[in-house]
Amino acid sequence: MRHTIENEFLTVTVDSLGAELVSVVDKATGAEMIWNGQKDVWPRRAPILFPYCGKLKDGQYTLDGNTYPGGQHGFGRDFEHQFLGGENGVMRFVLRSGPETYAKLPRDFALESTFTLTGRTLRQTLAVTNTGDKELRFGIGYHPGFALPFDDKHTTADYELRFDVPQTPVVIETGATSGLVTGHTRVLMENSALIPMDDRMFDNDSICMSQLTAKTLSLVEKDTGRSITVGLEGYPYTLIWSAPGNPELHFLCIEPWHSLPDTETASGDWNEKPCAAALAPGESWHTDLDMTFAR
Repeated sequence: MRHTIENEFLTVTVDSLGAELVSVVDKATGAEMIWNGQKDVWPRRAPILFPYCGKLKDGQYTLDGNTYPGGQHGFGRDFEHQFLGGENGVMRFVLRSGPETYAKLPRDFALESTFTLTGRTLRQTLAVTNTGDKELRFGIGYHPGFALPFDDKHTTADYELRFDVPQTPVVIETGATSGLVTGHTRVLMENSALIPMDDRMFDNDSICMSQLTAKTLSLVEKDTGRSITVGLEGYPYTLIWSAPGNPELHFLCIEPWHSLPDTETASGDWNEKPCAAALAPGESWHTDLDMTFAR
């Protein structure tokens, strides 16, 4: 079921399936700023990645002596989240562990999503609480897809990505077919705030940037200055991606992550997998993503 909040600038809609952001509409122009989820291109819009990001080696992991299969980006996006209410520009959802999630991760948790609308900025907060009696290890990340171009008068080349300060991003390479971290890196650019855009930039899939010091990354329409800005503070990794193999980009994802896919040499042991947090019983952890729509 879909739920909506709004203010004088924006109307925001979230689906309880996955607590997924599915729409941000500029009220002055009626423009939809979130990707439409076209099934033959990429059927999602802004999924939550939990309890891991990316792929598992061999599509599985072991924990407590048992083996558990797992698809890309975990399972948080695939379950119904309970709607906890919405008013005054805020709405909340929660996914609590139970028999269906135990088949994928044998741990107790509550994953709460809060959407807060202030002016032209939408903040999406993810909070994880260990509700059980065993340590809860997990990875987590965001995956919002923004509609591109902003209108039918522009093409991909009319846009660029801008950091708020010059950067020298170190790209963490993943296997072209495996999606696993290879251990190789490369420098994307040196001391520059700009990433030019073209329709072929994701032919080799996503670009995973590390060692960033920037506070924000913006998708900017060069001739008008219209933009979407994503906050990066506190994230060790930021990915950019769009579905490869298309003649033109239909959307752009800017994805701050707190964890990475498995490495090609990973043991498969969940307790050895690098994580965003390892919570003792009763402990909680949270992270925020700010998205500002300057249209």
